[in-house]
Order: sequence, then C-alpha cells, then structure tokens
Amino acid sequence: MEVAMEWQAALGPVLSPLGLDLYDVELTAGTLNVVVSRAGGVDLDALTEASRAVSAWLDAHDPIEGRYTLDVSSPGLERRLRTPEHFAGALGERVTLRERREGQATRRLEGTLVACDATSVTIEDANEGPTRVELAGVERARTVFQWGADQVATGRTRATTSKKG
Repeated sequence: MEVAMEWQAALGPVLSPLGLDLYDVELTAGTLNVVVSRAGGVDLDALTEASRAVSAWLDAHDPIEGRYTLDVSSPGLERRLRTPEHFAGALGERVTLRERREGQATRRLEGTLVACDATSVTIEDANEGPTRVELAGVERARTVFQWGADQVATGRTRATTSKKG
C-alpha cells in the first residue's frame, strides 16, 4: 500500500489538471500500468493526454530503473477492486471476489456490494446471503457488468508507449 501511496502522491498532481483521477497503478513484468478515471468516463483523447503527461513526468523524474512499457488505461466495464476506496466506489454494484481462507478452500462470492469499511466488505450473495469478508483475505475482486436493454458496451481503451531506461 505504501508504494501505491507514493505513486498517488507523484502522479495525482500530474493527472489532476487534466480532470483525471489516478484509479490504480501497478508495476509488473516491465510494464507500468496506470489506470485513470473521472466522472462520466474516460475517452481516448483523455487517455492520450494522460499518457503524454505521465510519460513526461517519468522522463523528468526517472523513478524506474531499466526498460519498461507505460500502459495508461481506463478501469473498463469490469473494474478491478483493490483498495477500500475502490470498494466504496462500487457500493450497490454487482461484484465478484475470490477469498482465500486459511485451512479451507478458496471461496468465490458474487452479489451486490452492500457495505464496506477500511478493513472489510459485505456482499449479498445469492447462495450465502449477506457475507462479510476481510479485505486482507481478498485474493481478487472486480465489478460485474450486467447488460441491460439500454446499455451499450464501450470496452476498455488504452494508450501504450515504450520507454528506454
């Protein structure tokens, strides 16, 4: 969590003038994934601006050693939930999560997210009813997009650039 807070402190001010929020950031296997959001959604022009701004900041501050690829994207229709803030933003939505339980099989829950706080969430699961899960035990979680008659899929858009270190 400390690393994510450092990225938030660094990239938040870069994205804010563009009207964007840093939703998530992760550095894995030579790729810096920067996920941005804003009320009303993120279009390709906003992603392009964000990619340019983040790339310029990375070039100026050089915080990553070696080669990497910068991937700037929106959270998409089914967004990943990793932080208490992510879960709070998904209250009332359908979610799915995988919970690891010591000495037991991994449990998968799907239902409406009805409550959350800094350490736990409660899901109204069709099979198990209201189920409280500690965030520390969540292996993976995401929102579940449900098709409706008046909804149109927009998909996940992204802008990618490569950097030499």
